[in-house]
Amino acid sequence: MKETRIHQAYEIARERYAELGIDTEKVLEQLQNFHLSMHCWQADDVKGFELQAGALDGGIAVTGNYPGAARNIDELRADILKAKSLIPGSHRLNLHEIYGDFQGKVVDRDEVGVEHFQSWIDWAKENDTFLDFNSTSFAHPKSGNLSLANPDESIRSFWVEHTRRCRDIADAMGKAQNDPCIMNVWVHDGCKDVSVNHMLYRETLKKSLDEIFAEKKEWMKDCIEGKVFGMGLESFTVGSHDFYTAYAAKNNMMLTIDTGHYHPTEVPGDKVSAVLQFVPELMLHVSRPVRWDSDHVTIMDDNTQELFAEIVRAGALERVHYGLDFFDGSINRIGAYVIGSRSAQKCMLKALLEPRELISKHELAGETFEVLQLIEEGKTMPWNAVYDEFCVRNGVPVGNDVIAIIKEYEKNILSIR
Repeated sequence: MKETRIHQAYEIARERYAELGIDTEKVLEQLQNFHLSMHCWQADDVKGFELQAGALDGGIAVTGNYPGAARNIDELRADILKAKSLIPGSHRLNLHEIYGDFQGKVVDRDEVGVEHFQSWIDWAKENDTFLDFNSTSFAHPKSGNLSLANPDESIRSFWVEHTRRCRDIADAMGKAQNDPCIMNVWVHDGCKDVSVNHMLYRETLKKSLDEIFAEKKEWMKDCIEGKVFGMGLESFTVGSHDFYTAYAAKNNMMLTIDTGHYHPTEVPGDKVSAVLQFVPELMLHVSRPVRWDSDHVTIMDDNTQELFAEIVRAGALERVHYGLDFFDGSINRIGAYVIGSRSAQKCMLKALLEPRELISKHELAGETFEVLQLIEEGKTMPWNAVYDEFCVRNGVPVGNDVIAIIKEYEKNILSIR
């Protein structure tokens, strides 16, 4: 009975969108090909599996202690599969280096190799999942305030070697899955208080990046990520947005836009059409900033909706890769995955359902009333009926039906950890 009502609601929505020249069947095909790169670190609060793991630093913090965080690689994989089973479509998995299968051995970050991720490669193949990757500069005795930008050559070279090895791992992942693995480089480097050596630090970071990216890889794509500041490093960020945007443009590289890494008054979506004039591709880390924290669970807030709308309006669907990057330890972590992933999908769906050609025609004719009317009306069009249909076609729960399933998993699995 419920499924019948969902189909009926969809048919009404299909007719209403058709009046605006939108083919919802075509949109559903596009949404089916919209693949998120789900981040592994929501499942365990960014702890990873290093035997010698240190406390989080580098401006990263996870608040909350909701029961059920994954404690090992098997639990983390099980949680990810559970979350994926509740999210329509097929999606990638994004790993940080600290999530290697180290088999209870101490493996320092300048010693990590493909062998420590072979079980992930095998697992991904078994579960029809493509992998992406990240180097990890934080939570290590040599992290400090400076890693790749450190004037101390012994520390700088340590992190250069680490990042080179991570690129080797990413290349092996891409080759195994016959699809390029996207590897992101973000380092926390900065200063807590007033500093005078900004040029030195940025020259050093540029030198490190030049060394890291000197060798071209066939099966991976590099991307680089900036940040306005990190907690504990509030006064200066070496890898600022200006720095990485310039570096990416000069070197024809992919740039990462993390929606939580900007000043609260900035609109990340407006960056899309600006930087795509100068860089070939974008990687997104979709998150939600709340004041000083950059990593709340993604929801359908204005910034996230505007981000996806700008991608579609720019005709950039094939030039953007879609990653998630949030970590909240205060709520059910499976629920966090499901809410964040579905919210990103809904934002993309709303963007795809916008009558762009009609709105653009009015705008170019100077008919601003019509533009505003169509955009505002689009906010209350029955896009949710289209999303419900998408869920049914993918065999996943619709709407609030996910609550009982997640709570059952919590009762049977998470609560006994």
